[in-house]
Amino acid sequence: MSYEIFISLRYLKAKRKQAFISLITWISIGGVAVGVTALIVVISVMGGMQEDLRNKILGTNSHVVVLSNEGAMTKYGEIIKKIEGVPHVVSASPFIFNQVMLTSHSSVSGVAIRGIDPDLEAKVTDLSKRVKEGGLKLLKTPQSSELQTPNSELIEGIVIGKDLARNLAVFLGDTIDVVSPFGRATPMGTTPKVEKFRVVGIFDTGMYEYDSSLALISIPAAQRFFSMGETVTGIEIKVDDIYLADSVADKIHSMLGFPYWTRDWMEMNKNLFSALKLEKFGMFVILTLIIIVAAFNIIGTLIMMVMEKGRDIAILKSMGATDNSIMKIFIMEGLIIGIAGTIIGCIGGYVLCELLDTYHFIKLPSDVYQLDTLPVKMNPIDFLYISLSAIVISFLATIYPSWNASRLDPVEALRYE
Repeated sequence: MSYEIFISLRYLKAKRKQAFISLITWISIGGVAVGVTALIVVISVMGGMQEDLRNKILGTNSHVVVLSNEGAMTKYGEIIKKIEGVPHVVSASPFIFNQVMLTSHSSVSGVAIRGIDPDLEAKVTDLSKRVKEGGLKLLKTPQSSELQTPNSELIEGIVIGKDLARNLAVFLGDTIDVVSPFGRATPMGTTPKVEKFRVVGIFDTGMYEYDSSLALISIPAAQRFFSMGETVTGIEIKVDDIYLADSVADKIHSMLGFPYWTRDWMEMNKNLFSALKLEKFGMFVILTLIIIVAAFNIIGTLIMMVMEKGRDIAILKSMGATDNSIMKIFIMEGLIIGIAGTIIGCIGGYVLCELLDTYHFIKLPSDVYQLDTLPVKMNPIDFLYISLSAIVISFLATIYPSWNASRLDPVEALRYE
């Protein structure tokens, strides 16, 4: 151990007359620890929120979507075979998308309705796993219009979100009316098309946006209801690596050519994830101010230490200590404070994140935050960046007091001793 480090550690040990300086030293360590803890918890929560939203979005929607400039897509079976031959493509499924209005005996709600193939949909999204009551498989078989009446008229099934079911005041097995504004032409003008569907499933994605405004029906039912013949709106695609979705989308677009075009999940949700990324960076900058405040405490502690140890500094210089050695002593002292606070803060942040992730004792309104609990994702890289930031700030705080100590004239310091 060099004598600079030895002296730095000795100076951190308080004597009776230096108790006040020691108190400020502990306050400085606590300030750094609180700042690091706050940064770790907030950044981990922001990372968890971003990952949770991404998983919920990709659990409900596909990674890549292929659409046609002509509106409806014909011969989609041949196109799916071509797409499945593209590297990194796991599976593909046709879909129909439109806007309708759902009406029940007591309420009305405008929703996005999606026509799907229940078997293929399970290979593209996680919607089949999110169904809490009933199931997507029931969309394949028309349901009886009256419960327990085998000879009654058969009607198609529909799967809706839990919040949509609550808004419409319907339950599994109830019937609802699906109203399309693009109806039939009559002598009195265009009249909306209305058809009854039976609720055969209720899903829960955890996102209010989907649970309150999305409904699923089978592709044949959607084709008949919207008079689309044998066409579909587009093709959903799942890839093996979500971060390769943009390059896969470009390959598919190049392969299919006009009139087809593609969109990947990052492009479709660009605004949301850009806002989350900016918010995460903003919180990092704002909470770093806590560490900067602690750095001012370190400056104050070292300045008072220099004033208190003026006689010791003069003696060291008289014994041959250089200006650089004196600077090292006080820089080491400030770094010890910063490193100690950083270690304590990392431990405190890890413990708090573990408690939040294990017990979920903070609940959120899902209709506001798109989440029902506070998610946490601890990233080692975030721990590293935060720790380095705290240590660098602590180091910068030591420069002026240490430089001031190195300039001390030993003759002036010892004159009145």
